[in-house]
Amino acid sequence: MAAIAADGSLFGFWDIPSILVVLGGTVAATLVNHSLSDVTRVMGMVRVAFTRQTYSGTELIDQLVDLAEKARREGLLAMEEEANQIEDAFLKKGIQLIVDGTDPDLVRSVLEIELAFQEERHRAGQGIFEDMGAYAPAFGMIGTLIGLINMLADIDDAEKIAPGMALALITTLYGSVLANLVFLPIAGKLRSRSDEEVLYRQIMTEGILSIQAGENPRLVEEKLTAFLSPQQRNRSAESGAEERARMTAGTVGTNV
Repeated sequence: MAAIAADGSLFGFWDIPSILVVLGGTVAATLVNHSLSDVTRVMGMVRVAFTRQTYSGTELIDQLVDLAEKARREGLLAMEEEANQIEDAFLKKGIQLIVDGTDPDLVRSVLEIELAFQEERHRAGQGIFEDMGAYAPAFGMIGTLIGLINMLADIDDAEKIAPGMALALITTLYGSVLANLVFLPIAGKLRSRSDEEVLYRQIMTEGILSIQAGENPRLVEEKLTAFLSPQQRNRSAESGAEERARMTAGTVGTNV
């Protein structure tokens, strides 16, 4: 927009018929290919994708380690009250399953099935925007053909040549911009957020099974930290060192 404004006027790139052809055609083709309920649900996913905070693997690991310490100290049944206070539905379900004494293989199966269907729902949402990214340039070309036809039909009328040429050129621009600046980037954003959430759920699954197996909390932390990137591990180590330093300082102050 800055480049256009620097060498012309933005109003020259505003054309209602072109918008109707490209955007209207893209939406119509999407509704033909997908159900209205799916399209509506995906629009809600977009809002969540751009407003929800990024998942914190280190905070999740700290939470799971705390649960592991409680389970090792007081037993799995003592975690029932903790489960009722957990906000994340996936983690809450996993903790409730192990509190109920469910077989570890069945716990893993239940969690993996839920995760698989969650990925499938996310892929469906991504697919809708990828389809819209494919439709938009195609309808831009259709708009170009419409503009050329209108221009050639009235070629003897000089006043109608310019509007027809504008429709012919601007629709191609609209289609390319919508595809490459709106629809495909949104699909990429949804894919990125889905990958983050899947990793988050995988950490939960391994942590829940480790708690059920009664593993040492320190080993649980080491195992789950392997899911994090080196940068996240360094931040986690620094955070842990600061926490230990605060605890040591508190202990020394108490002794004094």
